[in-house]
Amino acid sequence: MNVEDMINEKIEKLRGIIPESIIEELREKVKKIPDLTVEELDKITELLIKEYHNALVEPGEAVGTVAAQSIGEPSTQMTLRTFHYAGVREFNVTLGLPRLIEIVDARKTPSTPIMTVYLDEEHKYDEEKAKEVARRIEVTRIENIARNIEADLFENAIRIELDPVMLKDKGVTVDQVRKIVEKLKLGASKIEMIQENDTTTIIVRFAGEPEIAKLNKAREKIMNAKIKGVKGIKRVIVQKREKEYVLLTDGSNLAGVLGIKGVDPTRTTTNSIYEIETVLGIEAAREAIIREINGVLQEQGLDVDVRHIMLVADIMTGTGKVRQVGRHGVTGEKESVLARAAFEVTVRHLYDAAARGELDELKGITENVIVGQIIPVGTGMVALQMKLRPTAKGEK
Repeated sequence: MNVEDMINEKIEKLRGIIPESIIEELREKVKKIPDLTVEELDKITELLIKEYHNALVEPGEAVGTVAAQSIGEPSTQMTLRTFHYAGVREFNVTLGLPRLIEIVDARKTPSTPIMTVYLDEEHKYDEEKAKEVARRIEVTRIENIARNIEADLFENAIRIELDPVMLKDKGVTVDQVRKIVEKLKLGASKIEMIQENDTTTIIVRFAGEPEIAKLNKAREKIMNAKIKGVKGIKRVIVQKREKEYVLLTDGSNLAGVLGIKGVDPTRTTTNSIYEIETVLGIEAAREAIIREINGVLQEQGLDVDVRHIMLVADIMTGTGKVRQVGRHGVTGEKESVLARAAFEVTVRHLYDAAARGELDELKGITENVIVGQIIPVGTGMVALQMKLRPTAKGEK
């Protein structure tokens, strides 16, 4: 019998005892062991079954408390820091404890929204093609491609001096800029274009008496006018990772970026859980919570079993929408009045419950601790009942 047949035969016996994902992982790993004997394979599978059964949760195990302790204790060792991308001004990523708090609070907007945009086969190996996609994503305003935008009170006009280097870098033409200015509805009487050497100046003239307030308002409108790009993406940097080019964005707009030509929608991701939930659904949001919390802990060198993190993600997303772990989410929506009151704003919870005539069935841990009963954890989950049989004389 060759090694392949020996492995397959052994693995077939494991089906139904151990999950498929673990079986497939075992298959891949044992294939790499040189000169594997039947005895060694038997020992490996025996140890695997033993370890798997040891890792299973006992009925009545306080999994929530264990998860809270397992994530909470290492979190006390976290640093309060941010990561700065070299060479890019104001491009920071929130890490450590502030990021962990941000995730479990289910904040709609992260303090530093960032997207990792992967490219398709045509664009990911060529730096110039990657830059093309970056230009399509990055929001380009008139102020980004102009040397100077000034209000001229004597001529009752606004002069836009375009920078040829920036025009080329952002992939914008003079005609594009002119069309955007024309669409702004500034109430201009005339728009002229003057060419001096390599510089083009667009002059927006107004009729009537010059008004400084009106000119300044028009100048602000011109400066902030969007030429192209995806809303919310302030800056894009091209980064090489192994063989392919990846785009990192300052700002996040998952729905907008997924529609851009050249973007790989199957791998592109954002650090905004709310956006993932809105665009891709609750299962994707659950995966994102697990990935983000795991990433924060690993980046700090903290080793936490992924199952604790999965439990937190399950609790946060179990109702079909992402909820925070706090009084406005998971804790505040508990059925038990006493459990809600024990967490925060005690008196208000008790008043509200009394006004509504709520009933507490004392099913959870917190409420049973409050009233001094046995908590429903471990052996406390079992209610032992005994049926007495009548004796021969009919006595009870």
